[in-house]
Amino acid sequence: MTSQVSSPAGQADEADEALAGEQRALGAGHASSGDKEVRRLDRVIIRFAGDSGDGMQLTGDRFTSETASFGNDLSTLPNFPAEIRAPAGTLPGVSSFQLHFADHDILTPGDAPNVLVAMNPAALKANIADVPRGAEIIVNTDEFTKRPMAKVGYDSNPLEDGSLDGYSVHPVPLTTLTIEALKEFGLSRKEAERSKNMFALGLLSWMYHRPTENTEAFLRAKFAKKPQIAEANVAAFRAGWNFGETTEDFAVSYEVAPATRAFPAGTYRNISGNLALSYGLIAASRQADLPLYLGSYPITPASDILHELSKHKNFGVRTFQAEDEIAGIGAALGAAFGGSLAVTTTSGPGVALKSETIGLAVSLELPLVIVDIQRGGPSTGLPTKTEQADLLQAMYGRNGEAPVPVVAPRTPADCFDAALDAARIALTYRTPVFLLSDGYLANGSEPWKIPEPDELPDLRVQFAAGPNHTLADGTEVFWPYKRDEQTLARPWAVPGTPGLEHRIGGIEKQDGTGNISYDPANHDHMVRTRQAKIDNIAVPDAEVDDPDGARTLVLGWGSTYGPITAAVRRLRTEGHPIARAHLRHLNPFPANLGEVLARYEKVVVPEMNLGQLATLIRAKYLVDARSHTQVNGMPFKAEQLATALKEAIDA
Repeated sequence: MTSQVSSPAGQADEADEALAGEQRALGAGHASSGDKEVRRLDRVIIRFAGDSGDGMQLTGDRFTSETASFGNDLSTLPNFPAEIRAPAGTLPGVSSFQLHFADHDILTPGDAPNVLVAMNPAALKANIADVPRGAEIIVNTDEFTKRPMAKVGYDSNPLEDGSLDGYSVHPVPLTTLTIEALKEFGLSRKEAERSKNMFALGLLSWMYHRPTENTEAFLRAKFAKKPQIAEANVAAFRAGWNFGETTEDFAVSYEVAPATRAFPAGTYRNISGNLALSYGLIAASRQADLPLYLGSYPITPASDILHELSKHKNFGVRTFQAEDEIAGIGAALGAAFGGSLAVTTTSGPGVALKSETIGLAVSLELPLVIVDIQRGGPSTGLPTKTEQADLLQAMYGRNGEAPVPVVAPRTPADCFDAALDAARIALTYRTPVFLLSDGYLANGSEPWKIPEPDELPDLRVQFAAGPNHTLADGTEVFWPYKRDEQTLARPWAVPGTPGLEHRIGGIEKQDGTGNISYDPANHDHMVRTRQAKIDNIAVPDAEVDDPDGARTLVLGWGSTYGPITAAVRRLRTEGHPIARAHLRHLNPFPANLGEVLARYEKVVVPEMNLGQLATLIRAKYLVDARSHTQVNGMPFKAEQLATALKEAIDA
């Protein structure tokens, strides 16, 4: 889904956004349309929640697509169980999708929903703690019978016992209304019930004036082989819209204007982190003029990259679904040896299995992009929840001195640029590179400005073409470890090129010649050279956002960017000076980072782990970096983070 933004205006400045951003109150204005009031809002947070079989992810995705096409800024947070089909009607089986959309620049999926759509008692109970008083709750009353309520611990009906008196509750018999709307299609009750999520989508689309044409086209395409099911879903969707239009319970609908001020002019589309990363890898291979090879084993939440790249054989992409993690990276490393832009994708448990081959890639000094979509651990941990706890594994999780560059995107759209950056480093310096995304970025989405081809970097490399060293007797030979003076990269010799025969393997090589060497001095030299190659990688300086000359710096990395920036906006609006910096490159750190840290009395590092970046910062720069940590499988909430940062300022 793409949309055009013709306004040349860029993002509003920080002070203006602080007023118009995350904290602006609902209800910016009112209008009247026919018999029902239309109320103008500047932002809304909606959460769809139900059983994992209720289609909440599809519902949220469709609402998001229509919102993107309308031109709102948006941020999403899908949240679902690890089980393929979790027990129906239970708290562990609840699946939800939260969408924050606005007429201005926003940074997070929002802390608390203004609207909760609860498809059953489990969905209500699992999410009600996040819903602020006064918010709207749309409840499927058909599911609030004795057995489903008892299954989640309700002794009485919350729709009747007064426990929801502080909310604006809309009781809607979604299942009954859906079945009634689909009578003419001759479906069984069970088949008709499956369309109740489309009824809910239609109702919410009416409430917020979302476009409908693309959703109807999507449903007809999705169920093209089952036209009766396709038309039934379209009918349920329309019935939900009409219900909102005609029922007296919904006396108000809402408008959220397009966010034209928030975006530079260009063509935009809604994109998830994994999709952006996939496109970034394809773009990198085209800019490098190399075939893209992915050797991978399916693992949540990285599997979508394998699925997506497998669709693009027309761009010279080869995907290999291996029998295990070790085979996946082994094949990728073989492709790198053969002259491809090689990638392997995984999550934390898979990195552990790949670690020996990553060490081999360090020794061979071949380009390889290792994509780690981090999730909750240890071991299997929380497969569908987010975490940032693989940083130390990426830095040190190999035997011996095996340094590897580490790159971390900060938003779903930024995954595209991070993939290009990781490929640049791998190809330029002949090294494996870690790209650390996480489940929050992978599954979340936001508008992405599609770049023009001439805006992309030139990543072309020169393969070794012939001998590169002359011996004392005048003989010209090829030395596989004779390095570039600037980058310390060794030549990349494609197998089969006449005169470029050389050894490969994990045993230490002699500098220059590449012969096997057990010489202590040579090993010391090679270890230090490999480290120097990583230390000297060119990365941009750290940029600091500090308009007020603050004494406290908040330092983040990866997906904490949105919550940190939103929290900083709130604090500045309240008159608290605070500086902000965010790291994409974690190995090597930006050259100016030490000087930046030394300027501040206090440094706070929020992380979704137990303080891994803070540990690295303290060790390298000898500063008292203070950790603010969270490991509950969810991203930081901006309000809670703002409170913690204010306490750090005042301490």
